[in-house]
Amino acid sequence: MNLLVTGGAGYVGGAVARRLRAAGHAVTILDDLSTGHRHNVEGFDFVEADMADREAIEPVLARRRIEGIVHMAALCLVGASVKDPEAYYDHNLRRPLVLLDLALRAGVGRFVFSSSAAVYGEPDATPIEEGHPTRPTNPYGETKLAFERALAWHAAARGTVAVALRYFNAAGSTADGHGEEHAEETHLIPNVLRAALGGEPIAIFGTDYPTPDGTAVRDYVHIEDLAEAHRLALEHAAPTGRLTVFNLGSGQGASVREVIDTARRVTGRPVPVVEAARRSGDPARLVASHARAGKVLGWRATRVDLAGIIESAWRFAQRGVSGSR
Repeated sequence: MNLLVTGGAGYVGGAVARRLRAAGHAVTILDDLSTGHRHNVEGFDFVEADMADREAIEPVLARRRIEGIVHMAALCLVGASVKDPEAYYDHNLRRPLVLLDLALRAGVGRFVFSSSAAVYGEPDATPIEEGHPTRPTNPYGETKLAFERALAWHAAARGTVAVALRYFNAAGSTADGHGEEHAEETHLIPNVLRAALGGEPIAIFGTDYPTPDGTAVRDYVHIEDLAEAHRLALEHAAPTGRLTVFNLGSGQGASVREVIDTARRVTGRPVPVVEAARRSGDPARLVASHARAGKVLGWRATRVDLAGIIESAWRFAQRGVSGSR
């Protein structure tokens, strides 16, 4: 297929673009490079533009005969979304709606959306299934859910293949050396590894959660498993005329303290910590049920060992490029 990947200069987007290309698809990356990295698009057909730029996007869809879109471009920091909700509604809802409109006008038949477990909010029970009530506790999750709903209505009206992949916590690096390198890093594992390399102590945000050790529990899924799920969604999702939702997670939870202790063992280095107050909008526990993805797509997380995930991230961190632009 001829595919367009938005946000392909980023962490998850770059891994997905590589996996799709390796599977034989013709991949065009669309990215404005506001948070992504130019070196991640080397060797790809690359368009540097905003996804809401109609004059730039319309000819891309037509000339490249785009058959499917993987929409991954977004702002994704929970804390920042609470402080600046306007930016998140702009980047995560208004602009993608322009892209969706252009895609449907161009007859693009497949649309895969990178959503988030943040749509669930504080869960009633874990592991979380796709039918769990959606009650976001921050604007980031709210904007992801809002676009899911818009995509569902568009799919019903046009009969397109529409899939929302609700990520839990992406982590690790790929075998060919693609990893996480945000200029402003808020994700736990890369920050823990920066601390192990002599950086600032890692902040534990909240030690009074209702979890075994008092710290928040998250489900970490390897970046290569995430990338494979996007391939499967594009190739195997059926044209039902409705939005199909899949959770993508390992099905296992690890607390903040467990991640830090595992990183100490993997790196053989001390990881200094400081305790801090909870961050606004952070649920206590998010762990996925991925049974639906297994049944419908044949997908499962194959790299579920936390030490292995951290070890792959550690290899990338030691290259000294984390945070570079």
